[in-house]
Amino acid sequence: MSHAVTICPSILAGDFAALGAECRALGEAGADWIHVDVMDGHFVPNITFGPQMCAALRPHVTGVMDVHLMIAPVDPYIDAFAKAGADVITAHLEAGPHVHRTLQAIRGAGCKAGLAINPGTGIEAVGHLLDDIDLLCVMTVNPGFGGQSLIPAMVEKVRALKALTAGRPIRIQVDGGVTLRTARSVAAAGADLLVAGSAVLQGGPAAYARNIAALRDAALGVLV
Repeated sequence: MSHAVTICPSILAGDFAALGAECRALGEAGADWIHVDVMDGHFVPNITFGPQMCAALRPHVTGVMDVHLMIAPVDPYIDAFAKAGADVITAHLEAGPHVHRTLQAIRGAGCKAGLAINPGTGIEAVGHLLDDIDLLCVMTVNPGFGGQSLIPAMVEKVRALKALTAGRPIRIQVDGGVTLRTARSVAAAGADLLVAGSAVLQGGPAAYARNIAALRDAALGVLV
């Protein structure tokens, strides 16, 4: 495997009473991206963060703020998250009837545009959207909760999307169930952005650098 792998720690697994400190500690530990899971209790069965939280976190994020909108509708909130400091905004294919318009709006707000697809969604519609996508996020669990196990069939979906996007500067992200045991299979299939919650944040700040390095080594096939 020739491409580099970026580990994207999810602050959903962090200490909610100290998320700014968590973001700083993750950056110091080598995290280039911070993944922010935004859930609305409607599109997915949980409620997490909003634009104000992202704005509060932005000064503590030294790299890319990767905002994953698990909300519906999406379009009314794009500008707010962009103004809050998001570098990447990812919306779900399933969140509304006009996803092309959503992707255009994200880019129009000055952010990289991500498209997420749920486990039960096929990739047929993705091919018509490739010119407007910077990132494809494959949900390898059903969205809404952290700590779930990766759905094995999603590895082949990653492989199919890697083939579909060949020759284009589109990054493929996997979100859900990424651990030392599963990182290699999704990376070998073509994912180069691995979202990880407990696999990175377990053990507290003193363990973050070790956890990130171990996960990256596992993705690259290095014995850990």
